[in-house]
Amino acid sequence: MNSHSESSARTASTTTTATYAGATPDARTAPYVPHVLHIRFRTASGAAPGADTYEQLLDLLSGFTPVVEALPPDAALADVRGSLRYFGQDAAGLALLLRVRALAQCGADCVIGIAANPLLARLAAREAPPEPILVLPGAPDAVAAFLDPLPPDALYGVGPATAKTLATYGLVTLGRIAATPLGTLQRIVGVSAGRRLYAQARGVDPTPVTPNAPARALAAEHRFGRDELDPARHRRALLALCEDLGTRLRAGHQAAGALTLTVHYADRSSTVRTRALPEPTGHSPALTALAYRLLASLGLQRARVRAVALRAEGLIPAELASRQLAFDPADDRARRIEAVADRARAKFGPKAVRPATLSDSAA
Repeated sequence: MNSHSESSARTASTTTTATYAGATPDARTAPYVPHVLHIRFRTASGAAPGADTYEQLLDLLSGFTPVVEALPPDAALADVRGSLRYFGQDAAGLALLLRVRALAQCGADCVIGIAANPLLARLAAREAPPEPILVLPGAPDAVAAFLDPLPPDALYGVGPATAKTLATYGLVTLGRIAATPLGTLQRIVGVSAGRRLYAQARGVDPTPVTPNAPARALAAEHRFGRDELDPARHRRALLALCEDLGTRLRAGHQAAGALTLTVHYADRSSTVRTRALPEPTGHSPALTALAYRLLASLGLQRARVRAVALRAEGLIPAELASRQLAFDPADDRARRIEAVADRARAKFGPKAVRPATLSDSAA
């Protein structure tokens, strides 16, 4: 078991990893030592775990470090910097132990990327399969060697439209983007996006792992039975997710301030978009309208979509959410109907009342 587990912890640079493996305990606090884990959980069938199993996995992870950020419905970030000395292991050793316990206690496997910041850890997890664990050494030359050949859409927030724009300038890899002057990138994609792209192409991410994320977000995911090309089915899946999130928000007397859409493609890449709602709400039509706008902003043409996920963020108590007076009888009627539907769902189950377009079984 031990020899197999050790071989599973693949590294991005054999030479650098050999140096890291021989580091002294004091070197574990060096600035480039990998200490952030991006964990993506999967059941034996390859599907995302259910809500109860996911909570159990988060509890298991919290036994290794209190610095855990949930990324519903199936992932998490963990900063294990403060746990290395306690467990007498490096981050790769903790990842192996986490995987064994997840399988034994929850029946779930996981793919783990390990790096010096959340951005790099997420990319390491993306590149890990078919191995379960990929360690990215934190030394700048190792990071550059790892990032340089990756496509732009490997980065958080770079979708097909932005990637296509970059490609027209020959910027088809992160290495080429990293070698491009900041001002040039800003002229191509805009000032803010250019600055972010310039930093991320170099592996720079000052974002900390933020604990206690579950209290601030709800998430839902739809996985298609096959790689889906039909935009109408993409929208239908989003409608079902918004109905689910809206029902859960209202049941919990919460309102969301923003939505994050994640689209997973057949080639294992993904695109993420986040946008604030005009006002915090748990109203399903308002969530759906924003979800549709997020999907449209990706400019998908013939994309083969494997799954879509929505995350409602910035949750606040519903009573604290201010609602603008629209003087719209149709809106008031829709909210009254929604309240009646919620009562029916509470009594007869979540599928007792559904939009007409969801009356047939989803693809």
